[in-house]
Amino acid sequence: MGNQSNFKPYIPAEKITPEITVTSIIMGVILAVVFGAANAYLGLRVGMTVSASIPAAVIAMGVIRIIMRKNSILESNVVQTIGSAGESLAAGAIFTIPALFLWAAEGTMDKPGILEITLIALIGGLLGVFFMVPLRNALIVKEHGTLPYPEGTACAEVLLAGEEGGANASTVFAGMGFAALFKFIIDGLKLVAGEVAFHVKGFAGEIGTQIYPAVMSVGYICGPRISSYMFAGGVLSWMVLIPLIVMFGENLVLYPATETIGALFAEGGASAIWSSYIRYIGAGALAAGGIISLIKSLPLIVRTFRDALKSMASSTGAGNARTEKDISLKIVLIAIAILTLLVWLIPAIPVSLIGAIIVVVFGFFFATVSSRMVGLVGSSNNPVSGMAIATLLIATVILKLTGYEGAAGLSAAIAIGSIICIVAAISGDTSQDLKTGYLLGATPKKQQIGEMIGVVASALAIGGTLYLLDSAWGFGSKELGAPQATLMKMITEGVMDGNLPWNLVFIGIFIAIVVEVVGIPVLPFAIGVYLPVHLNACIMVGGLVRLALDKKKGDENHKKGIINDGILFCSGMIAGEGLVGILLALLAVFGLDAMIDLSGLLNLPTAVSNIASLVVFALIVLSVLKFSVWKKRK
Repeated sequence: MGNQSNFKPYIPAEKITPEITVTSIIMGVILAVVFGAANAYLGLRVGMTVSASIPAAVIAMGVIRIIMRKNSILESNVVQTIGSAGESLAAGAIFTIPALFLWAAEGTMDKPGILEITLIALIGGLLGVFFMVPLRNALIVKEHGTLPYPEGTACAEVLLAGEEGGANASTVFAGMGFAALFKFIIDGLKLVAGEVAFHVKGFAGEIGTQIYPAVMSVGYICGPRISSYMFAGGVLSWMVLIPLIVMFGENLVLYPATETIGALFAEGGASAIWSSYIRYIGAGALAAGGIISLIKSLPLIVRTFRDALKSMASSTGAGNARTEKDISLKIVLIAIAILTLLVWLIPAIPVSLIGAIIVVVFGFFFATVSSRMVGLVGSSNNPVSGMAIATLLIATVILKLTGYEGAAGLSAAIAIGSIICIVAAISGDTSQDLKTGYLLGATPKKQQIGEMIGVVASALAIGGTLYLLDSAWGFGSKELGAPQATLMKMITEGVMDGNLPWNLVFIGIFIAIVVEVVGIPVLPFAIGVYLPVHLNACIMVGGLVRLALDKKKGDENHKKGIINDGILFCSGMIAGEGLVGILLALLAVFGLDAMIDLSGLLNLPTAVSNIASLVVFALIVLSVLKFSVWKKRK
């Protein structure tokens, strides 16, 4: 297929340089836990996560080259391999596991134990790595010329450009520092409100924006197109659907609410209508979007799977060169068999033998699909939630037919969905990392071991992170909407008990179909319908900043440098805000948040408070420009 026969990596196979060292393991594990926690927080708030490979690579280079004075590119590569595993594992876990907490809050079942969460994350993560081992030769080596793996290639470029590593690493750290400061002022000290909202008298719609650095950074990294689709979805739900519901239903009591719509609106404004009705419409749109994206990818999925199996059959296993050594296939098969048995036998994971077999069959299928898809379209566009929805629907139906009902059936379905979701996220991440390693001349076996270290570290941290965030704010609350997990909960309930507000769900499904027919990508639009418009507007601001830089005239290389610096700074901001979010959650759990709350001191009128918030938001945008457009370049 590609031109792999004459491909020469940056470090030749004959040359042996350090890769897995004490330094790279310690740094990688720290970054896996940091980016895992930050991404868990971000994903539960915004419904999207961002790739951590490049910021992890940049930080690794900064530390290894500048502080330790070592020039060891493969060591930096292992750091980013371990570090990015944390972010992918968190992404897979937060899309599903919080559903169990939501049921616990309703009193349907007990909260999942930290051990249960850790084991689900660990098994899903390790399966994701092991499934990818036999696929490496097929997808990374054989398809070298045809599958670009955008993030993996970009990460290799960043590491190769490491000669100026110091400047780039300082941009990431500056982003972390700025966002940590802003987040602490907004949500810790509460000196300004984190959200500004505007109403027109007599009209039930509401528009406004949040002013958080991480949310704006998501818009900058995703770019103007995706941001505008999300914003459009938010405008539809907050400026069209909410006013319609209030106008026509003022004196009606509509399920799932228990009082009249007029009373609901009088008490809680547009937000009350959002949480009672719009979330179901958004969930319908999200589910339809996930399934549409999966159906559209079906021909590609089937082809991918067929090609991967063919190349696996024709590849005679690893060569003798250092750059061709994988973990031995015998170990991989034994490990997969043991993990399958563990899924069935560990009491903490409520899955039968049939469930365990579903996990392995679907897991291998989606791992193949995920690795191929990220090769073509990049990790951010990987339809993991679509795969999770499809798995959940099929798993719930099979469980119902085999006599699993009630709380046991619900928790088994979510456990199966979680493992598959994590498998898909990790195998996509592993394939990007292996591509980076292939270009640089890393030893695949060492990268695969690194990926496992990252999985273990972040699996140990994710349970605590979820417990902490749940006890501080609660999932499904305004602070942590947990859109995907709420959706997964509704799908499983819908299949098991059939007690959903189906009218609202169908409205969402048909909105998604209309959007698809018009030619707009459904998933970002559906996430926009589901999430509060204030959050989408904040993402839109980031998208507009990116648009302005994209349209800037002048030298292309200079422009590329500006945009990349912006991406690094925004990646840093996401990590910085995520960490302070976790810190504030700790303070809230121990009841110390009131001690630093200064909101009572100022007591500003609303108009003044709104202006203060917008001034802080302007400062956040200026900080991005300061480290991209106005940065001094050598």
